[in-house]
Amino acid sequence: MKQKSLLTSLAVPFLAVVVLGLSNVFGEPSKELIDFKKDPKVKMGITDDGVMGGLSKGQMKKSEEGNLLFSGTLSLQNNGGFSSLRMDIGRWNLEGWQGIEVKVKGDGRTYDLRVTTDERFRRSPISFRGKISTEKGKWTTVKFPFSELKGGWRGMTLKNEFDPSKIETIGITVADKKEGAFALEVESIKAWK
Repeated sequence: MKQKSLLTSLAVPFLAVVVLGLSNVFGEPSKELIDFKKDPKVKMGITDDGVMGGLSKGQMKKSEEGNLLFSGTLSLQNNGGFSSLRMDIGRWNLEGWQGIEVKVKGDGRTYDLRVTTDERFRRSPISFRGKISTEKGKWTTVKFPFSELKGGWRGMTLKNEFDPSKIETIGITVADKKEGAFALEVESIKAWK
């Protein structure tokens, strides 16, 4: 009897140490970066293909549910075909996190997530991209591992590595070569492990 109680008394503290150690190793599974239902406190702007003569028009506003709604019309006239939403977040250090996830409700179109760091090519920021595939009217959470974000600059693919400790901007672009209306509702952006 005494031997069993001694083992039990040793096992309980050991298990407590293991569990506490694991919680410290894994930490929180996700971290809210932007909740659009609250005041996101980030500078946001729209850039359309009008900068190069195109006729696409994008806008941003609050949806009925209080989320961010990025919507407008894509035009392919005059060599156009894109509209982008950009959020200047100052600086995020997400070292130790595995990636970014966005919760969106789409329209069946494909969008690009674009993230910039301090990486430059010809003095311009390099965009690290991932695809957001949507289903019309359906909420989807899309995860982007940092290791899979592809660097690019004005249509060129670059081999630069993404540094999650130096994130400067995050954005969403529609450039799927399909004319017509688009609408993407964004509820939140998080980091995940």
